Amino acid sequence: MGRHVASAVADSIEVKRRFFASHAEDVERAAAVIAECFRSGGKLLVCGNGGSAADAQHVAGEFVNQFLVRDRRALPALALTTDGGVLTCIANDTGFERVFARQVEAFGSEGDVLLAITTSGNSPNVEAAASAARERGVKVVGLLGRDGGRIRRLCDLALVVESADTQRIQETHNLVGHVLCDLVERTLFPEATD
Repeated sequence: MGRHVASAVADSIEVKRRFFASHAEDVERAAAVIAECFRSGGKLLVCGNGGSAADAQHVAGEFVNQFLVRDRRALPALALTTDGGVLTCIANDTGFERVFARQVEAFGSEGDVLLAITTSGNSPNVEAAASAARERGVKVVGLLGRDGGRIRRLCDLALVVESADTQRIQETHNLVGHVLCDLVERTLFPEATD
């Protein structure tokens, strides 16, 4: 069993290494977009399904509370995956494909950012959210997998983990989320990160 564990860890590290070797500057650009959104009084909306829903909640929590910088102001980030009443109401009345788009319509304003997370790049409800965001002047940063799927074309900036393994994509997305939090804090609170 030890060989299997070592192989899984090596695979995970390799996918992360390849992603950051090719996309480190894109991650920095995404962090700059999010930081500017916060600086200008906007908010970050985050959505995804399954493990990506957990990632959405994780990233939003780090911004609202704190990541590495202690005693900083809260940053307005909202996971669109958390309100069971809203999710089930929308899913029941208009279909599961609208659960995030309807919330973007409710909460999204020009100058905000939607972080759309999907390992396939083709989740219909995330795609609908990205379309709704574009209609409202909300910038779309995609945290995607495989080849970026249909959602890639809807993104102002697409961070695509080019792998066919969902678990490796998710592991890389988690790291990207942490790097984004770190870079945004360094941008907005430089005196606390030196």
